Amino acid sequence: MAGKAETTGTLYLVSTPIGNLEDITLRALRVLKEADIIAAEDTRQTLKLLNHFGIKNTLVSYYEHNRAEKGDYLVGRLLEGKDVALVSDAGTPGISDPGEDLVRLAVSRGIPVTVIPGPSAVIAGVVLSGFPAGRFAFEGFLPVNRRARRERLSAISRDTRTLVFYEAPHKLLQTLKDLRDALGNRRAAIARELTKKFEEVWRTTLDEAVARYENEPPKGEFVIILEGADERGLREDEIKCWEGISIQDHVRMYLDSGLDRKEAMKKVADDRGISKRDVYKSLIE
Repeated sequence: MAGKAETTGTLYLVSTPIGNLEDITLRALRVLKEADIIAAEDTRQTLKLLNHFGIKNTLVSYYEHNRAEKGDYLVGRLLEGKDVALVSDAGTPGISDPGEDLVRLAVSRGIPVTVIPGPSAVIAGVVLSGFPAGRFAFEGFLPVNRRARRERLSAISRDTRTLVFYEAPHKLLQTLKDLRDALGNRRAAIARELTKKFEEVWRTTLDEAVARYENEPPKGEFVIILEGADERGLREDEIKCWEGISIQDHVRMYLDSGLDRKEAMKKVADDRGISKRDVYKSLIE
């Protein structure tokens, strides 16, 4: 295959359609035909894709519960000079699936890795949401463990970037409730069945989304896009934190948060609209 290393094979991360088979690229089809091995998250799902395009090739499974064993196997074949094409059930492998482990393993062994770009539900959801797309944070699936989930939601509650989540239909309602409880009634875009016949992007609020799915069983795979935290509101909260305290205590507040003295003084000066010199003078008086 073009670009193949002399002594090892190449790991190809091949993006596949997230719903509409017409979204497959010519390059993806060529790589899937020419690779020595295709590693798939769900071989049954991938076989449907391969059969549709008349591709017959060696197909092996690589998923969450066999990634350790199959990861070693695939790296072994790559080191023998075989080319491996990795695909997920849909979209770009390595995003919220065990493909990232195989990439990490291949890189650690000096094996060339490249990507065949294509569909991604993350990008599709963000650009269709109507929210700012210049800066966004992809959170994937929230942790199942309740404590870990609360900690994650607390960590992102002040993030001003657009937030993106994946969710399965049977978990959607609880996730919407958790997001609302932790982040407030934010504006949201609920996208489902992207690129398919019944594609829907519903621009709403978390309150309205919870109310809908309490009475209507969710269907399809979902991408949840939320507006980021309000910068003005965060700023007002920060002001409330230091109003009425001395400059010395204000500096101490930032030191306790982990900033060094120089950064703490700069933050205090910015907060209060005074010069760093004034902060310094207050500290030595």
